[in-house]
Amino acid sequence: MITYLVQVVLFQIAFLAVYDFFLSKETFHTNNRWYLLGTPIVSFVLPLVRIPTLQKAVPEELMVYLPEVVLSPQKVIEQSVYYSESSINYVLLMFWIGAAIFFIIFLVKLYRIVSLIYRNEMINKKDYKLVLLPKKSIAFSFFKYIFLGKAIPTEKQEDIIKHELIHAQQQHSLDLLFFEILRVVMWFNPMIYIYQQRITLLHEYISDAEVVKTTHKKDYFNKLLSQTFEVENISFVNQFHKHSFIKKRITMMTKNKSKQVKKTKYLLLLPMLVGMLLYTSCNSNGSTNSKDQEIAELKQQVKDLEKQYFLEKQMKSYLLRKSDSLIKDKENVLPNGVDQLPVFTIDEANLNGRKSSGSSNDFHKQVRGFIMKNFNAGLAKEIGLSKGSQKIWTVFIINESGKVTNVKVRAAHPKLKEEALRVIYLLPKMKPAMKEGKPVSMKYTVPISFKVE
Repeated sequence: MITYLVQVVLFQIAFLAVYDFFLSKETFHTNNRWYLLGTPIVSFVLPLVRIPTLQKAVPEELMVYLPEVVLSPQKVIEQSVYYSESSINYVLLMFWIGAAIFFIIFLVKLYRIVSLIYRNEMINKKDYKLVLLPKKSIAFSFFKYIFLGKAIPTEKQEDIIKHELIHAQQQHSLDLLFFEILRVVMWFNPMIYIYQQRITLLHEYISDAEVVKTTHKKDYFNKLLSQTFEVENISFVNQFHKHSFIKKRITMMTKNKSKQVKKTKYLLLLPMLVGMLLYTSCNSNGSTNSKDQEIAELKQQVKDLEKQYFLEKQMKSYLLRKSDSLIKDKENVLPNGVDQLPVFTIDEANLNGRKSSGSSNDFHKQVRGFIMKNFNAGLAKEIGLSKGSQKIWTVFIINESGKVTNVKVRAAHPKLKEEALRVIYLLPKMKPAMKEGKPVSMKYTVPISFKVE
């Protein structure tokens, strides 16, 4: 999930960079509006797109779930332990708290708008509804409602209403509400705020461009500069006067209309989209060097393992009542497309001198036997852990050369984690797994359980 969000943010940065450097200074306001509305959606979709042809060209990291290693005579683990070991996902908790806070802020803003409508005088016009605000110099619009302060001189009201009516007719409030919802969902993403700022300024360009078609530019500039209205601090309303936009609006209005040939700048999207698709398809695992992302991915893997463990435990009593052949058949199933799992030497295999066949069953026994032989099962008692069952989750890779790498461990105590790391790294170099006759890198997970007497 974290990898997906990082990709979304990176894509939005790229789209905004293209807009700021190549498109924002052109007078293609309608095209720019659709660009600013479309690219955030594209940035959410692209990380989910996988092109099968490209994925086949990239080595896929396979995952193998190995049976649980029990370091205790008691092989039945209480179901309550499974639940007691689940920990709070603080990242997810923080996300929902932030989303709840920003949703409440959104509702407060919406309430302020609704209260202005119902508490003040409203005049119904043909194309809009005019809400008059006493003792105010505010001017803004929200859908078909145009809010106008009574303190604004009468001779200036007509131009203001004409300007705000363009916002109402072109449904600019929908654009702002779209980004307001994105702010609730992705409150931690600064790109959403920048997007909202860009499209707010673009709305002013659009309205100004329409107004000056029927008004002398110089007169409109003078009226714009002479206004000193109050500014309503609501992010999803279109405000006639905003100090930070005045200079940019006047600069844009003085520009000559951009030549049609400059629309070719939008073709920059094509190589960008191709590059993004290549990136998402070739990085289907979404791996990065970020330590936080690695931890998050490990936690997700652990959750998947816990779910699998719980389901397997439900079947355990049933399987034990069946013949050993059923268990062997289950263990001998190889991962999809894999011809052979890694193979230990005869000395390390602990298979009573029998040569390993490279089957799933043999490899499971080899790993299980090695861990049981080398793990210090009395360590839990030495470090004073409470009585009951303890569980350790290990994830590691056996690469194309048969070497154990990238070991990650989750345990209830640092000493247990160190011991698990030590034992897994002790696994000998072996013949790697084979797929279609070629050695492949594979990821393995091994749960380790033991009883503290």
